Amino acid sequence: MNAHPRPALTEWVTSSYSGPEGGNCLEWAPAVAVTSGVVPVRDSKAPAVGTVRVDARAWTAFVSHARQQAA
Repeated sequence: MNAHPRPALTEWVTSSYSGPEGGNCLEWAPAVAVTSGVVPVRDSKAPAVGTVRVDARAWTAFVSHARQQAA
């Protein structure tokens, strides 16, 4: 898979911190991250708006920091 997948063909995973009420929902595409080293991120309520692509190392650091802040 290339670094710029077509959204319709990408499996998106909703953040574990997203609530069932549909609040601030973030999705990412782990398969793309594994194959390209780029993590696509989007708003699950507005997927047509587009994605932000983050270097996988930066994404890992961000998630680690967020987990520490939530603890």
